[in-house]
Amino acid sequence: MLLSTSESVSADDTAQLVRCAQQGDPRSFALLFDCHYAGMLAVARRLLGGGPDAEDACQDAAIAAFSRIGELRDPTAVRPWLHTIVRNNCRTLLRARVPVPVGVAGENLLASGLDDPVARIEQSAMRDWVWHGLQQLSPAAQTVALLRYFTENNSYEQIAELCGTPVGTVRSRLSEARRQLTEILPRVRDERHDGTGALRAERRAEAARILSAVADGASPTRAAARWAEDMVFWWPDGTRTIGREPLFAVIRQDNESGVSHKITGVLAGAGITIWENAFINPPEDPFHCPPGATWLLREKDGLVREVRLLHTPRPPRQEDSFAAGRTSGCPALS
Repeated sequence: MLLSTSESVSADDTAQLVRCAQQGDPRSFALLFDCHYAGMLAVARRLLGGGPDAEDACQDAAIAAFSRIGELRDPTAVRPWLHTIVRNNCRTLLRARVPVPVGVAGENLLASGLDDPVARIEQSAMRDWVWHGLQQLSPAAQTVALLRYFTENNSYEQIAELCGTPVGTVRSRLSEARRQLTEILPRVRDERHDGTGALRAERRAEAARILSAVADGASPTRAAARWAEDMVFWWPDGTRTIGREPLFAVIRQDNESGVSHKITGVLAGAGITIWENAFINPPEDPFHCPPGATWLLREKDGLVREVRLLHTPRPPRQEDSFAAGRTSGCPALS
């Protein structure tokens, strides 16, 4: 359990524990979290049932709460505050289980609400501290943590597909990420936190250049100069291609069909970059491509050596029930 402890704490000590935790004392947060874990788990189980998802929702809530404890104005309100974070995590899991039918390409990309803990980490005044801590994770743990907490296609199954690993490995790596963050976040709180905004902006510009190169009349090869010539590309259907040209061919095909790409999010970590994009389909063919995609770029010696692509689940269409088995365009990306 993240930041767990076996010591008991009376209700009268709760406010003092909150204040100490807000001053950066990890032991106080551990005691605080331990006091409320049973109630948080009960909330999660009511929404998700028994099983690992409920426990994961609580552990993820602990990471979010640890980074946001300074935002809690009323120390006596810590119990409902923690329960709210857990409920939001559970709702995210439930949304991932049940696709919401929508009509416009890109609209079914799950948008983080203002009270979503992951969105609040990004907006928090302590975000540099949290991002600095994430950069200290081992590469495997960092990859699954970024995908889980900061992307839309973040179910265990989707992360497993993107990483090319079994679901059980994803669970164990997330558990390891939580364990490492338990040690790292208290240690790095007072260190100098270099902002990651500049690197993310650079990687976002690169993503936009590559995806729009054909439409803009630019050279895709030049736009993807940081991509190794013998890079490996894994397509959503499991097909593997070597080199950059197969990707450029699909981008050209998209462009000729009237499809454009809009970057919706970029993350940059140690040796990895994660893109998220929406496909903007032409009005006459709104289901040509899936709503969006997540890209996992693995780097070595400054070059992108491997890319894995996962599409955002296509929303159900009314006509699908009358045309089972029908396929649409964008064959390589859908």
